[in-house]
Amino acid sequence: MKIHSSSIVEDGAVLGDDVEIGPFCHVGSEVKLGNRVKLISHVSLAGDTQIGDNARIFPFASIGHEPQDLKFKGEKTSLTIGSDCLIREGVTMNTGTEGGGSKTVVGDRCVFLANAHVAHDCVLGNNIILSNNVMLAGHCQLSDFVICGGGSAIHQFSRIGRNSFIGGMTGIEGDVIPFGMMRGAHGRLVGLNVIGMKRNGFERSGIKAANAAFKLLFAGDQPIRDVAKDIRKTTEEPLVLEIVDFIDAAKDRQICRPAPPQG
Repeated sequence: MKIHSSSIVEDGAVLGDDVEIGPFCHVGSEVKLGNRVKLISHVSLAGDTQIGDNARIFPFASIGHEPQDLKFKGEKTSLTIGSDCLIREGVTMNTGTEGGGSKTVVGDRCVFLANAHVAHDCVLGNNIILSNNVMLAGHCQLSDFVICGGGSAIHQFSRIGRNSFIGGMTGIEGDVIPFGMMRGAHGRLVGLNVIGMKRNGFERSGIKAANAAFKLLFAGDQPIRDVAKDIRKTTEEPLVLEIVDFIDAAKDRQICRPAPPQG
């Protein structure tokens, strides 16, 4: 274990094996660091925060401080970050709130580039990438392998299905179906993230079926949940059923759609 003389590790903090803490870091009394965690310098860790093995955290990251929620009154909340995560300069992640389940959760092998923000009560899966300046509002849910381009912003309570791709500078105001590709200031679906699906080893037949279902879902004016119900009756393809299940899972949520036809 290496702790620079200028850093402060409060009594009660738990540090795993081979932890490295560089200059001018602060580790709060409730923080738990896994094995081989490395704080480069000027990192601030606070609150009931647990960080898994092999994390690397860069200067001026602020992790586990109070949520940015005016309803927060100091109640007991937490932040859990999985193993093998990369957290770059200026990233902020907050603990949860009592009204949102009291915990913020980040999975394994996630990447957070400079100045990304993960707000209170967010739940993130594994292998997620938030590029520079991505903003997640409170209570967002991101499934595995989601990629958010630089400067994108996700509205509170939004659900982002797995393997979705959010383009840079895109604003998300509703839920994004699994494998969806979003683009535009007020984000619109522009198809499926076929490149990402291929990179992650999806079968060609499944991608083709998902594309066909996408076209049916957004082809006309019929309510999307009615279309999803009809699609469910005609297929056993797992990728298609995943999209349908996602749509059915939260019947009160707005689903992001393609832009309306021009002309």
